[in-house]
Amino acid sequence: MAAKTHRTAAPTTVLSTRALNRATLDRQLLLRRSPMSAKDAVTRLVGLQAQNTKPPYFQLYARLADFDPEELSALMQAREVVRTVSLRSTLHTHTADDALTLVPLVRAPRDRELRSFRRGLEGVDLDRLAAVTEEIVEERPRPLGELRGELLTHWPDADPLALSAAARCVLPLVQVTPRGLWGRSGQVALTTVEQWLGRSAGSAPALTLDDTVLRYLGAFGPASVRDFQSWAGLTRTKEVFERLRPGLLTFRDERGVELFDLPDAPRPDPDTPAPPRFLPEFDNVLLGHADRTRVIPEVNKGRNGKGKQTYGSVLVDGFLDALWRVDREGGTAILTVQPLRRPSRAERTEITEEAARMLTVMTDATDHDVRFGTFLDFED
Repeated sequence: MAAKTHRTAAPTTVLSTRALNRATLDRQLLLRRSPMSAKDAVTRLVGLQAQNTKPPYFQLYARLADFDPEELSALMQAREVVRTVSLRSTLHTHTADDALTLVPLVRAPRDRELRSFRRGLEGVDLDRLAAVTEEIVEERPRPLGELRGELLTHWPDADPLALSAAARCVLPLVQVTPRGLWGRSGQVALTTVEQWLGRSAGSAPALTLDDTVLRYLGAFGPASVRDFQSWAGLTRTKEVFERLRPGLLTFRDERGVELFDLPDAPRPDPDTPAPPRFLPEFDNVLLGHADRTRVIPEVNKGRNGKGKQTYGSVLVDGFLDALWRVDREGGTAILTVQPLRRPSRAERTEITEEAARMLTVMTDATDHDVRFGTFLDFED
């Protein structure tokens, strides 16, 4: 009788932190600037973090060749991209299609935020709140204070802050221009996504949670289930990955965590050069994973800001290694770089050159000055 043979599963490939870094930077267009359009980049990156008005522009400058801030600004004016609350219940710049289809898929974080205001919403029927809010903001875009005042006429006993926050949670709203336009300012004024775009969700290509996972992996992979959940602000998505597993590759990181990836996605050699990149506060690549050590070394965790103040981050050899900020003195833009370790002479030169290029494109200053110094004291 022939002896039984047992087939042994092939060992899972382990990806080093540096390998994950290069794979992620490639997909984030941070290894080399891409010639793609601003709109295509917003689509590829599944939106741009936009808690403040300028970061989306700096995110695209770091990623696109010959980027002109007016390109994104024109897309906003044409209503091809919009500012809306989506992933993690935070503001993002999304394409019109994603504003119509992705935002409803990631509503769970807004529902959780809504529950935190429940004490101030006694007696408020949330379905009626959504209907009343929709009627108010579709009549014309409303500044937040005006919306709050209108809602209080319906629910005078409600907490004003809770009421306006709940309105944002129960109904997809966009911040209308001129808010967010390059070189211009404007107060926050809100209307519904469909009213601003002049079309319904049915006019956009259908998007499922499975599609969203695949797009996430294309922009942030290889990644774990927990990474996706952290990025999206969702829970209980393991079954989605299990459903997709037959069409994906799997790896392990150095901690043994299972990672999923698209079969044809780039995974460059870990020694691929990564030039310095100046990223704004809350850049996508810094917030795209539960385990952020692929971009933020453990020693620098939490060091890109202090308290409620967050600064720009400088990637050196692909990893967060310095902070930056810009000040103005008359017609001079002064960019200060605060290294988190002592850079080599070559690194210092590359950082300075990249900073000078950015100031030329991203400021209207007639003179530029790049300095290395300290503006944040971690010892306080």
